[in-house]
Amino acid sequence: MRRDAAGGHRRPRGPAVTRRTLARALPLTPAVVLLLLFLAGPIAYCVYIAFTDLQLTGQAESSFVGLENFRTAFGDEGFRNAVWLTLVFTVVSSLVGQNTLGLALASLMQRASKPVRTLTGGIVITAWVLPEVVAGFLLYAFFRREGTLNAVLDALHLPRQDWLFTLPILAVSFANVWRGTAFSMLVYSAALQEIPREVTEAAQVDGAGGWRRLWHITLPMIRRSIGTNLMLNTLQTLSVFGLIWVMTRGGPGDKSQTLPLFMYEQAFQNSMIGYGTAVALLLLLVGALFSVLYLRLLRTEV
Repeated sequence: MRRDAAGGHRRPRGPAVTRRTLARALPLTPAVVLLLLFLAGPIAYCVYIAFTDLQLTGQAESSFVGLENFRTAFGDEGFRNAVWLTLVFTVVSSLVGQNTLGLALASLMQRASKPVRTLTGGIVITAWVLPEVVAGFLLYAFFRREGTLNAVLDALHLPRQDWLFTLPILAVSFANVWRGTAFSMLVYSAALQEIPREVTEAAQVDGAGGWRRLWHITLPMIRRSIGTNLMLNTLQTLSVFGLIWVMTRGGPGDKSQTLPLFMYEQAFQNSMIGYGTAVALLLLLVGALFSVLYLRLLRTEV
């Protein structure tokens, strides 16, 4: 080890630094190799496929077509309909439904007795841990013409509805709210526990009502949790496939065909793998835009 002019020790240079860096990086090598092999590799291959005319059947070899798949998508009325329904499904079931209901449940459970908290939390979390296909069948039985909801309406002497035919996108949105609210509830329950009790008590002494405390104290203090919850919920909702497939299969017609179902139809039912993969990349872009928006909102400190 070298000494400087003042007699102090200099940091080692040359081969010693290289050996130390390699020694520190060596334990990470297996993880990096696995990520490159099973994550980065397939993603790169999918990006390549999106620029080809690869098909499942009737084709000897694929060829590079550039941006043709993306031009076809933007000119496809079915794709535009899927984009619109995906936005409706995401806003109704995630941004409004899960987020609002999760915050409401967390606030109510904070004031409820322990037996009520245990019962409510158990019911909500049970819906969350159910497999997506099982939840889809349960909600299909609830909304179908001879299902539970219409039986309740009959008992109340109210008109029946064929919910999966007349309002399919709202039915699957409600199903996603029922299944996914537990995550928001847990996030907000943890966030509300971090609010100092002295702040809320001081607001009560000053005469602030419940809504004013919520708007001026609670929401600003848990803003970062709200942004994180919205980002995670949005990304999860954009990728929902099994729930909608079990309940409606995107129908009737294409009235509940979101982008994941449209992508599946083009890639595996119409055998257009290249076009379907291009749609998948556009769906990835939508998720990235939502993520960037939420991350920008999270930059501002409370």
